[in-house]
Amino acid sequence: MNSAQPLGSVIQGSLTEGLEVRLHPDISVEDMRVGKFLVVQGMRSRFFCMLTDVALGAANARIIANPPNWEDTFLRDVLAGSGTYGTINLAPMLMFTPESEESFSPTNGTTNPFLPSVTGLASFVPQTSTTMELLPVKTIPSHFSQVYDASVDDFRRVFGWEDDPQRRNFSIGKPLDMDVPVCIDLNRFVERSNGVFGKSGTGKSFLTRLLLAGVIRKSAAVNLIFDMHSEYGWEAVAEGKNVNTVKGLKQLFPSKVEVYTLDPESTKRRGVRDAQELYLSYEQIEVEDIKLCSRDLGLSDAALDNANILYSEFGKSWIVQLLNMTNEEIEMFCEEKRGHKGSIMALQRKLLRMDSLKYMRAVCPQNYISKIVQCLEAGKNVVIEFGSQSNMLSYMLVTNMITRRIHEHYVKKADKFLQSKNPNDRPTPLMITIEEAHRFLDPAIVQSTIFGTIARELRKYFVTLLVVDQRPSGIDNEVMSQIGTRITALLNDEKDIDAIFTGVSGGGGLRSVLAKLDSKQQALILGHAVPMPVVVRTRPYDATFYEEIGEPAWEEKPDAEVFAAAELAKADLGF
Repeated sequence: MNSAQPLGSVIQGSLTEGLEVRLHPDISVEDMRVGKFLVVQGMRSRFFCMLTDVALGAANARIIANPPNWEDTFLRDVLAGSGTYGTINLAPMLMFTPESEESFSPTNGTTNPFLPSVTGLASFVPQTSTTMELLPVKTIPSHFSQVYDASVDDFRRVFGWEDDPQRRNFSIGKPLDMDVPVCIDLNRFVERSNGVFGKSGTGKSFLTRLLLAGVIRKSAAVNLIFDMHSEYGWEAVAEGKNVNTVKGLKQLFPSKVEVYTLDPESTKRRGVRDAQELYLSYEQIEVEDIKLCSRDLGLSDAALDNANILYSEFGKSWIVQLLNMTNEEIEMFCEEKRGHKGSIMALQRKLLRMDSLKYMRAVCPQNYISKIVQCLEAGKNVVIEFGSQSNMLSYMLVTNMITRRIHEHYVKKADKFLQSKNPNDRPTPLMITIEEAHRFLDPAIVQSTIFGTIARELRKYFVTLLVVDQRPSGIDNEVMSQIGTRITALLNDEKDIDAIFTGVSGGGGLRSVLAKLDSKQQALILGHAVPMPVVVRTRPYDATFYEEIGEPAWEEKPDAEVFAAAELAKADLGF
């Protein structure tokens, strides 16, 4: 359809409920799809809208009671547009308004400043300037305002373009019915914690990998990625039929990404280059780390209380001391320190499970968490692979241990920056990616976990989260309300859909849009990093994307790789 061809007229509506539009007789209702973008030309402003519903109407109830025979094309054509018609509901999202209303004067039969050629309408002709200001919707267009397809220029006004030198824009995809990029502002994206949601099989991992690649490419933040299923660092299994695997971040950005592994054997079998081993010691585990895993370890509150008694007595060696205690020694300890024998023995039995974890050591030859911090401070993005250690106990224990200590480091750096006001002391924003986020942000434990703290702090200490989850309803409501940008694939569960719109005004009209997404390569984006909610056909993660966003091939940059490794080694040695 021609972009200048009017599609229909506004017949009624409100600011809260949206606009009802009656389609013109020559416009097929079948061309109107939920999630489509349209514009309404008002007298002073141009309203950028999303189509939220499609309906059929009839001027007379007798037509519905006695419909014409389908073969009677003549009668159907007579009724079309007058007796029968199509209607659509629009949710106004933004409005383009002249920066100075006085610079527009009413005329009749002249060219509208927003459209190439629309005559016969009362319009406004620019007298001094045609600069348009993008504003939130505070009003609605008048009766019989005309509706048009959104143009490429409209989209550029709203979402910008990827090569804008003034902003770190990244193309996340395209509208469902147009070939124009929809960009997110990465500077705003990393300012707050964000979420990628969708039921199983809708491509959450591909969406996450796409976002992470954009953040790394544009240097918007440094990333710490807890890669539970080995999907982000190196090659991962593709969902399409034509390609078996897709590239990981280390392959796209060899000089900007470091891979650490909790299972060196598994990582080596997968062919990951230059992955570094990661080990943790019992001495690094505090009671707070165990508390987050209490459900997976089967620990009672009494066992955790007695863990605090042990920690007070033995300090960092509390787990090693406990695991080496005999029953008699436990009994003597309880008599002296007023512990509970049964709880401590149960704690000992449950913590023995950690002996089977490949990455746990009584003592580590070096502090691997400090190495990760050094990488992040050097601007390197870190992917931690779990390999065969991808059980929930390992995932929650490792992510909590590492995140707590890195957060402590960033708090100190942020405090130093706030005191000195020296730009050189300003920490580089850190984005931490976690999967199965509802396990960390459950309402029952969120108040006492480091992840709940980070989500509530917004960007106070330059640390934010990127949460990936298929059950957003399992995440605490307060945390969900702090999620800045939500990128959501298809969800079917009503509770999950409700959770997506927690703290979002006007979310009612978007519910139907979310429920009607395709199961693959479509997502609803709303929040801080986009000026308005938008449904996109997500950018393909393929060879074209690799070429557009990645660094030159690994083999082409041996000197850069050697130099980067040397710099990291110097940092480890304290030079």
